[in-house]
Amino acid sequence: MQEYIVIKGAREHNLKDIDLRLPRDSIIVITGPSGSGKSSLAIDTIYAEAQRRFVQSLSSYARQFIGELKKPDLDFIEGLSPSVAIEQKTVTGSARSTLGTITEIYDYMRVLYTRIGQPYCYSCGGRIASQNPESIINSILSLKRGTRLQILAPIVRQRKGKYRKELDQMRREGFIRARIDGKMVDLTRDIELNKNKRHTIEIVIDRLIVKEGINRQLKASIDVALRYSDTVVINLVDRGQDILYSQSLACPKCGISYPEITPMFFSFNSSLGACQRCRGLGYINITEEDFEQPEELIPCPECNGMRLKRESLGIKLGGKSIGELSRLNVREALEFFDSLELTEREQFIAKRVLKEIKDRLLFLERVGLGYLTIDRPAVTLSGGEAQRVRLATQLGSSLTGVLYVLDEPSIGLHPRDCARLLDTLRQLRDAENTIVVVEHDEDTIRGADYIVDLGPGGGVRGGWVVATGSPEEIKENPDSPTGLYLSGKRSIRTPESRRTPTAYLTLRGINKHNLRDLDVSFPLGVICCVTGVSGSGKSTLVLDVLYRGVSAKMKKKRGLIPFKRAEGLELVSHLICIEQKPLGKTPRSNPATYTGVFTEIRNLFSMTEDARVRGYSPSRFSFNLSGGRCEVCKGEGYKKVEMHFLPDVYVPCDECGGRRYNRETLQIKYRGKTISDVLEMTISEAYDFFINIPRLREKLKLLVDVGLGYVQLGQSATTLSGGEAQRVRLARELGKKTARGTLYILDEPTTGLHFVDIERLLDVLNRLVDKGNTVLIIEHNLDIIKSADYIIDLGPEGGSEGGRVVAQGTPEEVAQNPSSHTGRFLKERLKKERLHEKTAPVYG
Repeated sequence: MQEYIVIKGAREHNLKDIDLRLPRDSIIVITGPSGSGKSSLAIDTIYAEAQRRFVQSLSSYARQFIGELKKPDLDFIEGLSPSVAIEQKTVTGSARSTLGTITEIYDYMRVLYTRIGQPYCYSCGGRIASQNPESIINSILSLKRGTRLQILAPIVRQRKGKYRKELDQMRREGFIRARIDGKMVDLTRDIELNKNKRHTIEIVIDRLIVKEGINRQLKASIDVALRYSDTVVINLVDRGQDILYSQSLACPKCGISYPEITPMFFSFNSSLGACQRCRGLGYINITEEDFEQPEELIPCPECNGMRLKRESLGIKLGGKSIGELSRLNVREALEFFDSLELTEREQFIAKRVLKEIKDRLLFLERVGLGYLTIDRPAVTLSGGEAQRVRLATQLGSSLTGVLYVLDEPSIGLHPRDCARLLDTLRQLRDAENTIVVVEHDEDTIRGADYIVDLGPGGGVRGGWVVATGSPEEIKENPDSPTGLYLSGKRSIRTPESRRTPTAYLTLRGINKHNLRDLDVSFPLGVICCVTGVSGSGKSTLVLDVLYRGVSAKMKKKRGLIPFKRAEGLELVSHLICIEQKPLGKTPRSNPATYTGVFTEIRNLFSMTEDARVRGYSPSRFSFNLSGGRCEVCKGEGYKKVEMHFLPDVYVPCDECGGRRYNRETLQIKYRGKTISDVLEMTISEAYDFFINIPRLREKLKLLVDVGLGYVQLGQSATTLSGGEAQRVRLARELGKKTARGTLYILDEPTTGLHFVDIERLLDVLNRLVDKGNTVLIIEHNLDIIKSADYIIDLGPEGGSEGGRVVAQGTPEEVAQNPSSHTGRFLKERLKKERLHEKTAPVYG
C-alpha cells in the first residue's frame, strides 16, 4: 500500500497547476480563504478522479449505462482509494424519510417490536391473547341475521412477486375466486402480477349469509381458512368492511383481533402499518409528492402524528409503542434501551438487534446529534446535520482503506461538540482510512495531521498552495494566512466598546418544542448573538418563535403564535429573515439573476451597436427564453446523465459547449466579451470589468463585501452552499432602501468563511446596525460571538435538557458565567487575545 496520495499539475477551476504529496491514513485539512480552490481540490479533483476510476473498473456492460465521466484537469495522480464524499446536502426529498429510516435504526426497531413486543388492545388497553376457532365462529354467528359475508384466507400479505406458483396451487385445490390488492378476481383466468410491486392475495374460502343452520358449514370453512393462514378475514359484502380474526392475537374483552405481526406491521410505508387517515405521513397538511414543510405542521388526529395504525401502536415494549419510542431524541433513546428490563428469553432473542440499534444511536451521539428525535423528518435536517448523519452511518460500516472527503463537517456545531467530531474523525483514521476535510473551524484545523493552505485570495487570486505541513509547521510559516491566525500573530479585533441596546423586544410565555413557558428579551439597535450547544433551542427561538411567530402577530394571524404576549413590537418596523435555504428550486437561478445584476447586464448588451443593428432586445440575452438561447439544452448549458447506482453527472451540451446561447447571440460582444463570457466571470472579475457602470458596480460591490467575490456570476443556485445562498440574500437586502428599525435575522452567516473573510462580514453587519437597525444572529463561531454587543445563551444542554436562558449580556459578562458552555470557550478566547494583543498586529 502506498504511503502518499501524489498529485501533479492539478488545474481544475482556479487551481494553478499545483503539486501535492498527501500522507495516507491521516486527517488532512484543506483550508484557505473562500474561493481559494479548496472544493476544487478535494471534491472536483481528488474525489472526482477516484469516482471516475471506480467506474472504469466496472464491466463494459455496466459502463454503457453510465457513460464516460469527465477526467479532472490534472497531469497525474496516484495513491487513491475507493472514495466516499460526505457533503452538505439534504438527505432526501421524501416526506416519509426520517432520521430513524435513513440510519436503519427504525428498521431494527421494527424487528425488535415484532420479536419481543407485547400486544395490547387499542380499545381497552388490556393484554391481547390468541383466538381459537370456536371463538371466531361464535363471533361471526353474533352478527346480524341476513348479513352477507365472504371468508378469506390471506396467503400473501404485502410482498413483491408474481406468485404464479401459489395461484396455480389454489386453482388445483378447487378455489375459483380471490381478492388481490383489494379487487375480486376470477382464478380461472390468467393473472399477471407486477413482480416489482407489493401484493396482498386473499383466497375466497366460502360465501355465506348469517342465518340458522350454517354452523357446520361455517366451522368447515373456518377450519379450511386456518390451514392456509393464522388470520381469517371476514368481508362484510354490503358494508365493504373487513373483520380480522387471528388465531394468535385477539382481545378477550373487546374481541378485537390483530393480524400476524411482522416488521411490515410497523412500517408507515406499507398499507399493513400506515395510518389510513394520513397515509403514513403523520401530518394532514403535507403531501407526499411535493413535501415542503409549512410554517406549522398539523398532526393527524387519527395517529397523533405517529404515522401508524392504532393496532400497530398497540404493541408495547418497556411500556412504549414504537411511535412513542420514535419521539425520543437519540440521547433519551439510549437511556431507554440501557434501562430496558427483559427476561432471559427476550434478551437471547433481541441481543443482536439491540446491539445494532445502540451502536447506531451511539454513533449519532458521537457526532453531536444526540438532540435529534428518531422521527425527525429527513427534509428538515440542515446541511450540516445531514452530513453528520452520513458520517455516523459510515462509522457503523466498519470500512477500512477508504478515502473519505468531507465538506465543513463542523457547521452547526458548538465548540464543545467539535471535540466529539474530531474524536470521530480520529476513529475513522485509526481504522486505516484517509480523511480529507475542507474546513475553516480553528479546532478542526488544529486537530489535523496535515494541512494544505490554499490562497492567497479567492477566485483568480487563489488556487496556489501557500503552505503545507503539520499544524505546528503551518503556525511558523509567515506566508500562511491560516498560520498567522493559528499562532495568534493575526486576529479579528474585539470591539473596544459595546453598543448599548436602545430598547428591548420581549416575548413572554414562549411554548415551542423544548422551550417551555420562557420569557426572552431581545435587545434592539445592536448585534445580538443567540448561542448554545447543538439542540439547545436556538433555531426554535429565533426562527420559529421570533421570526414566524412575530410575523404572524404583525399580520394578525391566529393559531401560529407560540407566545402569550409581545412587548415592544411597535419598535420594529420590518422583520427580515436571511436563511440558508436554496435561492430557488430551479438550477437556472444564479447570483446574477437573484440580485438583479443580470437584468442590468442584458440591458447593457442590448444597447451595443451590433445588437441595435440586429434589433436584439434584452430578452435576446436571456437563457430562459427562446430566441437567443441554445435550444438543444434549453439554455442550461449541460445535460444530466443518470448514473443509476451513483450520483447523477452533468456533462456540457454538445451543441453550445456549455455556453447556453446560440451562435448568433454569441456574436454580440461588450468590450470583447460575450454574454456567456460574462456569466463565467467570478463576481470579483465582473466588479473590475463593470467598474465604470454605477448601477452594476454598486450591486457587485455588495456581493464582494459579503465574501462572494470567488463565486461565478452564472453559477447555478443549486450548487451554492447554504452559507453562500444566505450571503447572496444578504447582499440583495443591503442593496434595498429599508426604513430604520428593521430587525435582520441571520442563521450562521459564517458558514464557509475563512478567518480572513469573517472580518468583511462583520463590517457589513456593523454597517446595518449603524443605519439604526438590529442584527440577530444564530452563531457558533467565537470570532462573531466575541464581536457582538449582546449574547443570549441557551442550554444548558440539547433536547429536553435545553430550552432555557443560561446566560445573557455582553460577551465579557457571559464569559464570567460558570453555567454557560459558550461562556467557558469565550473566556478562553478573550484570555488568549489579551496575551497576544500587546505584541501581535491585529487584522481589521
